[in-house]
Amino acid sequence: MPTTDTATSAASSGSGFASASVPRHLARGGVGFGALIAAFALIPVFGPATLLLAPAGLVALRGCPMCWAIGLAETVSRGRLRRECTDGRCELKPAAR
Repeated sequence: MPTTDTATSAASSGSGFASASVPRHLARGGVGFGALIAAFALIPVFGPATLLLAPAGLVALRGCPMCWAIGLAETVSRGRLRRECTDGRCELKPAAR
């Protein structure tokens, strides 16, 4: 009898790095990357105080740019794939709709 992996169930319930929707995730990325870029690009104009934007950018990206990218992949694939394990062998299959 095929079983669904518990990690897949946890990911679909909202854990991990995924957002509620792709537009929301992209907006978070725009704010995060924008704040990180502005933090360093504006140093010549406003001085080192602009580095205070860097922590805000990291919070928007949930820790790091790679975490944001992983979350984007999770958000896009949410509900489209299911992992089934049978006899010690696991496969990704399209989710039944």
